[in-house]
Amino acid sequence: MEKIKFTLLAGSLLASLLVTACSHQVGQETQKVVLNNTETPKYQTYVKVGQPVPVMQFTDIQGKHINLAQSQNKKLLILFATWCPDSQRAMKALVQSSLIDDNMIDIIGIGREENVESLSQFAKAYHLPFALVADKDRSVYKQFATAGIPRFILLNEHNQIVKTLLLEHETKAGELLAPIQW
Repeated sequence: MEKIKFTLLAGSLLASLLVTACSHQVGQETQKVVLNNTETPKYQTYVKVGQPVPVMQFTDIQGKHINLAQSQNKKLLILFATWCPDSQRAMKALVQSSLIDDNMIDIIGIGREENVESLSQFAKAYHLPFALVADKDRSVYKQFATAGIPRFILLNEHNQIVKTLLLEHETKAGELLAPIQW
C-alpha cells in the first residue's frame, strides 16, 4: 500500500513539474512528444502568426486600463512568472536592451498566477518601466498556450501576431533578445 501511495505521489509531482516548467526550447513554440505513434506538442501554443491577438484589454497593477486598439505601436506581450529564473533573466536582458526605450513599441508584462503585490515587488526589484498585468487564474495565459514561460508574443500595429517565442535557460545572455524582430 505504501508503494502505491509513493508511486502516485511521485507521478503527481512529476506531472506538476512538467506543467510549471519555466520554458522549454529557445525560439521554438513547442517540443514534440510521441504518443501512440503521433507527435503531439508538449507545450502547445494556441496562437499563430497572422491571427489577431486573443486578448485586447487589460488592467495593469496600477489600475490603469489598457486597450491595445488605442495604440498604433507594435506591441511586445511577455507572459512570465516572478519565481521563474528564465523569466527573471529575460526581464533583466529586456531592461538593458534598446527595446525598452523604443517609443514605437508598447511592452506589457503578464504575470502568470501572480497578484498585484508580487508584481509590484518584482517591478521595483527589476526596475521595469512598463505595464504589468496580474493574471492570477491564468485566464489570459491559457488563451496563448498550455505551459512554458517566458513567452514573448510580438504584435504588429494592427494587433496581429507576428511571432511567438518560448525562451529557455541555455540561451546566452547576449543572444536572448536577438529573435525579437518584427
